[in-house]
Amino acid sequence: MAEAVASGDATVAQRRWRAVKLTASHRLYGLGAVLLVALIVCARKFSGHGEAFPILPLLVAGAAYLLAIRELLRNPKLPKRVIVIGLVFAALWQVAFLTVPTGSDDDIRRYVWDGRMQRLGYNPYIVVPADPAFAALHTSETRALNNPELPSLYPPGAELFFRAVTAIHETTFALRLAFALCDVVIVFLMLDILRRTGQGAHWVLAFAWNPLLATGVVGSGHIDILGALLLVLSFAALIRRWRTVAAVSFALAVAVKFLPIVLLPLYWRRIRIRDAALAALVFVLLYVPFLDHERIPMGSLGTYIRGFRFNAPVFAMLVRVAAPQLLTGFAVFVGLAVAAWFRWKSETLSSEAFAWPMAASLLCAPVVFPWYLLWLPPFARSLATLPLMVWTVSILPTYIIWHLRMQGRPWTLPIWVVPVEYAAVALTAVLVLLRRGLRKNWS
Repeated sequence: MAEAVASGDATVAQRRWRAVKLTASHRLYGLGAVLLVALIVCARKFSGHGEAFPILPLLVAGAAYLLAIRELLRNPKLPKRVIVIGLVFAALWQVAFLTVPTGSDDDIRRYVWDGRMQRLGYNPYIVVPADPAFAALHTSETRALNNPELPSLYPPGAELFFRAVTAIHETTFALRLAFALCDVVIVFLMLDILRRTGQGAHWVLAFAWNPLLATGVVGSGHIDILGALLLVLSFAALIRRWRTVAAVSFALAVAVKFLPIVLLPLYWRRIRIRDAALAALVFVLLYVPFLDHERIPMGSLGTYIRGFRFNAPVFAMLVRVAAPQLLTGFAVFVGLAVAAWFRWKSETLSSEAFAWPMAASLLCAPVVFPWYLLWLPPFARSLATLPLMVWTVSILPTYIIWHLRMQGRPWTLPIWVVPVEYAAVALTAVLVLLRRGLRKNWS
């Protein structure tokens, strides 16, 4: 009799668990549908021209994304069909954004120019697009590139990628399609990582559903997603103990954009000295095609550090008492310190150990465009990184500045945008810390 009762209780428990999963699945389907509609509406209005900029549907998409994150946190596992359908949703809005015309001054036009210059035998770190001597070399897509009075500032890995893609097809669409493929590869790498680390495969949706992928990758096209892909590859290689692959992939990620250099302490004693030497050699060799009289050219990087400012409240406060170059070094130091703390704290490799140092460095940077946060979503998949997921949403209102600029207003964010953005992140961080503290007290 007791065995029958126990069996009956187990059956009831299983039914309840199935009902919970079914309810969670339905909620995710609904949120995916909201995301799909909101982002398709956004895609119809999204462009660099700024007319009727779609902030409202973008915010609706952001709210749906955060509600989806809540479901992922509440449910350790979900049926495979939820993941498959969720990825189909993501593919649909990615396709919708691929049909959007390239903005009038999106950075991707600079990418096409840099790739074109290399193939014509010029150095993009030296050539100034606005120089009349090179006027005849412009195409219909490169004439409108932004900051034409400055040479390029992108690291050599990015430059060589521009050259490779434009050699196949010299258009902004080809680059945007290449970036979309980077998204797809990250999804497959994440599924492998989640399987090997024992996390639920549904966490891949925390990456695939992030609205920043639609706006910053497929919509306007930014090189950050390539760097994120290489960094995810390095993380996956560390898990498999493929130390040479991990080291070289990390070097290539830094060669796309310098941000992940702050993660260097995480590789301490996880790769061999010969792996580190090979990675350093690969990084140096990438600069060889761009040497200028045996000097490594930096293009407009110095100008960027000295004069470019956007959405950076910490930097804005500190620049009153210190030089921009010093503060940029401070931003790197902060990221390195956070990474060193994570390395000292635990021998276990964790995704938050990769996410938080980059986030800390960005927080102190002179410029924080929305697409700079593209490095974070592949590694933000736990309660500890919830503030970073919130940041990828709370930063979305900064897109309004492109609409305001097209109306003839100054390049200045409305006064409410920055406080709301960072207050949302700070409040989430406090709530996460309180929750973790309560758990410790009760355990």
